[in-house]
Amino acid sequence: MKITKENIEEYANDHSEEESELLTTIRRETHLRSVYPQMLSGNHQGKLLGLLAKISKAKTILEIGSFTGYSAVAMAEMTSHDTEIHTIEANEEFETFLLNTFEKGGFSKRIHLHMGKALKVIPQLDIEPDFIFIDADKINYLNYYKMVLPMLKAGGIIVTDNVLWSGKVLQPDPLCHADTLAIKEFNDFTQKDEKVFNILLPLRDGIMVIVKK
Repeated sequence: MKITKENIEEYANDHSEEESELLTTIRRETHLRSVYPQMLSGNHQGKLLGLLAKISKAKTILEIGSFTGYSAVAMAEMTSHDTEIHTIEANEEFETFLLNTFEKGGFSKRIHLHMGKALKVIPQLDIEPDFIFIDADKINYLNYYKMVLPMLKAGGIIVTDNVLWSGKVLQPDPLCHADTLAIKEFNDFTQKDEKVFNILLPLRDGIMVIVKK
């Protein structure tokens, strides 16, 4: 899902730090294993996540939607050795691949995989995250946001992916699919939420960066 021109995206990637060997392997394996490889974060977005986590000196990261582990590894690579990442994945088919990937990268003690539906897993986590990445089922974006915002430390960051949804958010509501409506509702809610600062970036498929006041 991309909203930028292919050549512009290629130029941006060519002028960003290259992905590691492990991330390259994850990307290639995702294209071989997954029916929807476009769900992968990719180098440009992965580096942004890692930089934001590094700049904010995040120590506890919560990720909702592991997929094949690209974004979790990207954040682990760019943060300090004592930063822990809790990542949630509902699809059991990815569990073995994720665990093997984290082990291969030497991150098995820093990246903690939680299998199950995020809305059930999150209340069971005894953590106070200072950085959160949401990239799961779009229909629950607002539910995730409302659930995790109270957990987030003041000054903490939430990054949410796919908030432009291939430009479909510009469609009139009667023409929108349920996922599109859910994303529009999330975008409108965060825009009006006085508890946070927010900026929507037209990167890849749209990224919302939110900072808790």
